[in-house]
Amino acid sequence: MQVGEMMTRACVMLVLILAMGSLLASKKVSHVNNVDDIKVWNKLLRTRRNILALFSASDAAVQAFMPIFEKVAERVVGQGTLVHISCSKAKKMCKKLKVSTDNYLLKHYQDGAFHVNYERKHIEKSLYNFIMNPTTDAPWSEDPTADDVRHLEGPDDLQKLLRKEKKPILLMFYAPWCGHCKAMKPEYAAAATELKGTAVLAGMDVDNMEAYSVRQAFNVTGFPTVVYFEDGEKKFDYKGPRTKDGIITWMKDPQEAPASADVKEDVEWSEEPSDVVHLTSDAFDSFMEENPSVLVMFYAPWCGHCKAMKPDYVKAAAQLKEEGVVGVLAAVDATKEHSLADRYGVTGFPSVKYFQEGKLMYDYGFERSTRVLVEFMKEPREPPPPPPPEPEWSDEVTDVVHLDEESFKSFLKKKKHVLVMFYAPWCGHCKAAKPEYAKAAAKFASDKKRAFAAVDCTKYSKICDQFSVPGFPTFRYFSYGKNDFPYEGGRTEENFVEFMEDPMLFFRHEL
Repeated sequence: MQVGEMMTRACVMLVLILAMGSLLASKKVSHVNNVDDIKVWNKLLRTRRNILALFSASDAAVQAFMPIFEKVAERVVGQGTLVHISCSKAKKMCKKLKVSTDNYLLKHYQDGAFHVNYERKHIEKSLYNFIMNPTTDAPWSEDPTADDVRHLEGPDDLQKLLRKEKKPILLMFYAPWCGHCKAMKPEYAAAATELKGTAVLAGMDVDNMEAYSVRQAFNVTGFPTVVYFEDGEKKFDYKGPRTKDGIITWMKDPQEAPASADVKEDVEWSEEPSDVVHLTSDAFDSFMEENPSVLVMFYAPWCGHCKAMKPDYVKAAAQLKEEGVVGVLAAVDATKEHSLADRYGVTGFPSVKYFQEGKLMYDYGFERSTRVLVEFMKEPREPPPPPPPEPEWSDEVTDVVHLDEESFKSFLKKKKHVLVMFYAPWCGHCKAAKPEYAKAAAKFASDKKRAFAAVDCTKYSKICDQFSVPGFPTFRYFSYGKNDFPYEGGRTEENFVEFMEDPMLFFRHEL
């Protein structure tokens, strides 16, 4: 073959390769599952725990919305499954599922059953937030009436706002579950709209671990806590009325002042009339010397369990006094009396401890009802020892391979298919999944290419951090230590076995 002919053929091959590459590049991989068969749908319900289904009258009805849906599907691979069902193609299926629409609608399915209709904004951020946490209320940032509130996503957002914003700032630290916060939000949002251009009204959810440092820095001990800033520096807390007009009036002349009569602030427990004796560090030792039998409740004002126990504790103190029982119920605000809390090893609230003749005897370990508290003070006794700790999962005889930081990489590299369960011993969902996972592992005990493994994230946090484990349990598939992707199928023996028989089938289905 002559040189000229060889060069010609090479050029032709190059053109063909470039053309094929261009064709493949133009064909975008879809992460949305298009379903028109009820059997396929039922299998998805069995094997996927978190499904957002888009039902449309036709493909044309969702033409404008589909790019958004596709983006979300790509972002949540492994965390959720997005499905499109065109009722023009799957009439029988839509009829069986009792779905009818002239345009399109979204429905969420969880753990194999219908959960709720999706009723938030049809934008990428809202869809993503929902599919990642479909059981909570929509975040405040998605409320269309609160568009003029500056919503802060975390500590970095807060630092950026304080560093760059020149206008005065009023910042509301809140918790999504807080009733007082929910009541204040519409008033706050209305004030933000009114003050737009002259001041910034911001909001930040601090009911999460990421914001723990913020809570400490600004002394957020209850919700809502509203703080006023000038030139990026905290001036003082806002204690005015939680109404639109009250906020606007105060912002015209910000100044530190006692709480307005319009705001019903929580009265400190020590200021409420009762027979509970409230102790401070200065009076603690002398009180103990004078009283031979004392039960002390170390509490925090914001603690929900403390608030739940308080009425019974107060009633018990009154009953002890009425019956002339030798014994006193006392309380210590651990958020104020840090030295006392540290001295007696208080690490959680409420911590209830019994003192006799001035000495700590033992922790109170009985029911927190009025009746039992009174019975205890009439006849103080040490609580029964706690049940022995549950054996570690790694000590149980199963075919699950327990990995640590030394064995993790080397073990995975030797196996073609490995499913890893990242767990925490205290996690209830993990405890429920363990026996099913172990039974599935037993089915593949003699298979040298497949294995079921587990990592205790309370011990080997570096591994879990490496894979950004969002919660427990989290399952992840590996092939020779790489080509990994999340497993978000069912948690029964049948589900695990079906997956491990052909993991790539599930992966291709997700694509």
